[in-house]
Amino acid sequence: MKKLIIFLSLFFAFTLIVKAEVKPLEDKNKTDTNKTDTSTSITKYSESAILVEISTGKVLFEKDADIKRAPASMTKIMSLILIMDAIKNGNLTLDDKVIISENASNMGGSQVYLNTGETYKVEELIKSIAIASANDAVVAMSEKVAGTEEKFVEMMNNKCKELGCTNTNFVNPHGLDAEGHYSSARDMALMGSYLVSNYPEILNYTSIYEDYLQRPDGSNTWLVNTNKLVRFYKDVDGLKTGFTESAGYCLTSTAQKNNMRLVGVVMGVDSPDNRTSDTVKMLNYGFNTYKLSVIYEKNKIIDKVRVEKGKDETVDVVLMNDATELLNINDAKKDYTINVKLNKITAPVKKGDKVGTAEIIDNDGNMITTVDITVNKDVKKANLWDYFKRNLDLLLSGKKIYN
Repeated sequence: MKKLIIFLSLFFAFTLIVKAEVKPLEDKNKTDTNKTDTSTSITKYSESAILVEISTGKVLFEKDADIKRAPASMTKIMSLILIMDAIKNGNLTLDDKVIISENASNMGGSQVYLNTGETYKVEELIKSIAIASANDAVVAMSEKVAGTEEKFVEMMNNKCKELGCTNTNFVNPHGLDAEGHYSSARDMALMGSYLVSNYPEILNYTSIYEDYLQRPDGSNTWLVNTNKLVRFYKDVDGLKTGFTESAGYCLTSTAQKNNMRLVGVVMGVDSPDNRTSDTVKMLNYGFNTYKLSVIYEKNKIIDKVRVEKGKDETVDVVLMNDATELLNINDAKKDYTINVKLNKITAPVKKGDKVGTAEIIDNDGNMITTVDITVNKDVKKANLWDYFKRNLDLLLSGKKIYN
């Protein structure tokens, strides 16, 4: 009789499962600024300029960064973002075929002379955009992604709003001068940072100085990078140049040195040589003045937490990215603490799912950064047998039974 009572108690215990609610957290989107008084000496030829460290979002230098200006072919950074988004979302692959329309083949400006009816792989057109700034290739890809060039432009502007760009409006995917087509140095830095951070593989193309596009008839078109810095500045591996009569010469550049990646933008320059000069001075200023300190590395275990309804009752939570702080190059590393803010975790949960945030606080009480956290392994949902065994162990040990 006693055994029957124990069995019935267990049965009702593991069938009473409490429903848990996960509270979403707001995404962090902060950009700290550290403006300098050296705008004239660093970028004396540029009408607008900005330099950003992308992992922290900190502005290291800026000059009239919010003025609306024609962005020329730097527009293609947003076009590349949408192309890479489509690949990530499974709507496109690098091997997909693209048939060149008459609209695309008739594009002026920089081009690789695609002919109507020719077929190319997506990757070949991405390479043509990233290296040779091909207007015909970007129009062909806009039609492939969105169906029409007009629909693609609508997607471009929606993505700008999503990224927080406040001084940008696009009317085409290539950047040729058009009324109402404008951006700012700050907005271009936002787009460039997003592209490099989310799709670092794009640098495999933007870092190429020269290559060839094989045409359907077997001939080759020589592709030469319009960004000469990828050849002459050791650490530069992107990103996109631009020139029109309205825009002047402009460039969104990116370089990585000593584990620190910078994105710089110059706009409204009077010559390609002066564009190069201002960009080099700005990048040198960033690398010679600042350093990126890694406080805690990605995948650092920061806590062990309970998993509701989990096959495993507890799981370790870890940082999803490095926790970093941008310091003056002569500053010493500080001491830090971690303040964990967790959602209630309910199985099933997978490694990579955001389950909370970790606030990194220095010894002066300043919050340095916030890093998303995840579980360090997949946790499946417990089944009835798991609950039976768990509650049996608890009952026999005299501890409280989970319900």
